[in-house]
Amino acid sequence: MTLKGKSDLEQMPPDLDADARLAAIVDSSFDAIISKNLDSIVTTWNHAAEHLFGYVAEEMIGRSIRILIPDALQSEEVEIIERVRTGERIASYETTRRHKSGRLIAVSLTVSPILSRSGEIVGASQIARDITETREKERQIKMLMREVNHRVKNQFAVILSMVRETSKRTTDPAEFEDHIRARIMALSRSHDLLVTSEWSGTSLFDLVQEHLRPFGHESQISMSGPLLTLQPNAVQHLGMAFHELGTNSFKYGALSGETGLVNVTWRLVDRSEGGKKMELVWEETAPIAANSTPAVMRNGFGSVVLQRVAPQSLSGNATFERVPGHLKWVLTAPAENAIVKGSQEL
Repeated sequence: MTLKGKSDLEQMPPDLDADARLAAIVDSSFDAIISKNLDSIVTTWNHAAEHLFGYVAEEMIGRSIRILIPDALQSEEVEIIERVRTGERIASYETTRRHKSGRLIAVSLTVSPILSRSGEIVGASQIARDITETREKERQIKMLMREVNHRVKNQFAVILSMVRETSKRTTDPAEFEDHIRARIMALSRSHDLLVTSEWSGTSLFDLVQEHLRPFGHESQISMSGPLLTLQPNAVQHLGMAFHELGTNSFKYGALSGETGLVNVTWRLVDRSEGGKKMELVWEETAPIAANSTPAVMRNGFGSVVLQRVAPQSLSGNATFERVPGHLKWVLTAPAENAIVKGSQEL
């Protein structure tokens, strides 16, 4: 009778002999436990081995263990048997074995000598554990680490460029520190959006909204355009552009007062050479009295970002117009360089 809540071992009669108890333990193990003689012929095969390799016990007992070993690794078995003959226990090592279906399995093996009652070495006990999932996780971690390393280096390059360009245009340490801090925080906001999406991209609407949020004046900002998901590279570089535009507007333009307006629009249009291009427009207007002496981005880092860095990162181009009371920035770029494939009508 089976007792609920009891393990297999707890259910065993106390007078069960040692060999039977050992057999029960082996049979209930989650690890594949196989025994073989010194000619590599399988003598026992537990249920876990059936699950791992696809062969039932009747198919393997009496056959060579070599059927599981890929051709390129056949020499492994020769070495294992030689070491077992000397009484050596082979600590866990990683290798590859072949499933009945032909697919290869990453396994961890431990091999120990089997002794007769007289102490003679008569075979080997082999424990195999499937580590395919572990290997795959390790591969993914390595791939992610390489990707993180690449992205971090890119961020360092951007920050160094910020430091270099900003230092050319200010001699006041406090002003320099303020500019650098604000620009690095802007990079951080773009980075946060990408992390949230697992680096798959961010909607253009969310990017604009995130970079303009610190400046307030939401009622003076309008955004319109189709639902487009930007590629990570576009998120980072356009994020820099929106930060510079927002900062300039807050200090000198439409967002410096209560009556100015900022209008951000985007669309996809056909290219004469085929395919589509993204057209992004930032346009702001403000009473002329508030901008009678414009001080907007006079060849500063913002101008570099808007006219060179952002468009070049997308293999596009940009125009920048400013007159008292009005500023307009237009960026166009091949859609495939900025938009995630499958986004909207791309």
